[in-house]
Amino acid sequence: MEVRAPVPPFTAETAAQKVRLAEDGWNSRDPARVVLAYSPDTYWRNRAEFVHGRDEAQAFLTRKWNRELDYRLIKELWTFAGNRIAVRFAYEWHDDSGQWYRSYGNENWQFDEHGLMTHRHASINDLRITDAERKYHWPLGRRPDDHPGLSELGF
Repeated sequence: MEVRAPVPPFTAETAAQKVRLAEDGWNSRDPARVVLAYSPDTYWRNRAEFVHGRDEAQAFLTRKWNRELDYRLIKELWTFAGNRIAVRFAYEWHDDSGQWYRSYGNENWQFDEHGLMTHRHASINDLRITDAERKYHWPLGRRPDDHPGLSELGF
C-alpha cells in the first residue's frame, strides 16, 4: 500500500507539514503528480462539482489548470484533529482574456492510515482583481520559503 507521510494522527507540526506538501503539489500544476496524494477512491466536493476517484480528480485538475492560468496558491493550516485537517487558502490566476482573480476558500480534509486523502470538501469564492492588486509574483511552481503566507498578507 502507498504511504504518503506524514500520516495521522496529526500533530501541529505534521499537520502544517501536510498542508505545505499539498500546497507544493498543487503549485506544480501537474495533475498526474497531485492525484498521488489522494486515495484511489478519493471523494471531493469542489464548489458544486463532485469528484470520485483519482481518474476523475486528474481530469478535474486538468480542466482547472487549463482554465486557471498562471495559478499560484497559498494554503494555511486552520485546525486539525486525529486524521482530519482544515485549511484556508487563496490563489491567484487569470483567464484566457487576461482577467485576474483571487480565489479564497476553505477545505476540510480526511486521511486514511497511509496518509492518503480520502475526502476533500472545498468552498471557494472568486474575486476579480487588477494586475496591480496581485500579491503572488513568484515564478511558477513552489512558493519560496521567504514569501509571506496568508496571515502575513492580511488574507
